[in-house]
Amino acid sequence: MSQPTIEEFANTAGGAAFYRAYDTILARWPDGTTSFDVESRHGRTRINAYGPPDAPPVVLLPGGGATSTAWFANVAALGARHRVHAVDILGDAGRSVVGPRPPRDVDDLLDWFLAVVDGLGLETFAAVGHSYGAMIALAAALRFPERFGKLVLLDPNSCFAGMRPGYLLHALPVLLRPNEDRERAFVAWETGGRGPDEEWLDLLALAATFPTSKTIVPKRPPARAFRDFHVATTVILARDSKVHDSTRVERAVRQVLPDARTVVLDDATHHTLPLHPADAVNAALLEGLGTA
Repeated sequence: MSQPTIEEFANTAGGAAFYRAYDTILARWPDGTTSFDVESRHGRTRINAYGPPDAPPVVLLPGGGATSTAWFANVAALGARHRVHAVDILGDAGRSVVGPRPPRDVDDLLDWFLAVVDGLGLETFAAVGHSYGAMIALAAALRFPERFGKLVLLDPNSCFAGMRPGYLLHALPVLLRPNEDRERAFVAWETGGRGPDEEWLDLLALAATFPTSKTIVPKRPPARAFRDFHVATTVILARDSKVHDSTRVERAVRQVLPDARTVVLDDATHHTLPLHPADAVNAALLEGLGTA
């Protein structure tokens, strides 16, 4: 049985609940937030924006299933000094809608990303990515380094080191037969009881049944890919992440990017980010963006 289209999903009880939860989280963004779409040959991409229009731009890419609303605990701090453009990744949960030519490989994915920043009128910009969003941001920065002023990666999985087998084993039920209960149980396991905001968790759980497109995963870059890479990069790691060993990842970053700045956050796991610990995350983000 094929999965429903986004339009069909929106007309189901689950779809209506997902979009209500999305709007509930977005309502927690600061006054002055605007929402609009950027069109490309791959589809329609939803952007949630905040901050002075003439401030230095920063593009935010969330983790898989998280949607652009995930930055609600960060956007006020970032938007005080930047024009924030938070992206619903095309083909993933959110208000972006794939078109007749959805991304089918990494080249398409990066072409989509470039079309979005071009559509936003950004010649150069800073980018912040978490998890899957970090994978996209790093792949784009390696492909188009001249467009990136700063790059900040939040607990980037499969960018510098592999993931723990135990994490993949726990994720398997969610990947094979996703549903709300499995998503909640998985997040509860990974966060070790430091469950994220309840309204946020509602959205993440409801996103489990969103009709996503094929997930395109950029390969982990080989060491040689970083030889002539000069984008100022900050890697923020969650000390208690169950995705990977943060010490191992930090060591791997230093091997390929000796000038990169690394920060390891206490009381943080992969799935508490970017919400918790918000003050520490925001301080690290601003320092990475050069605006602390």
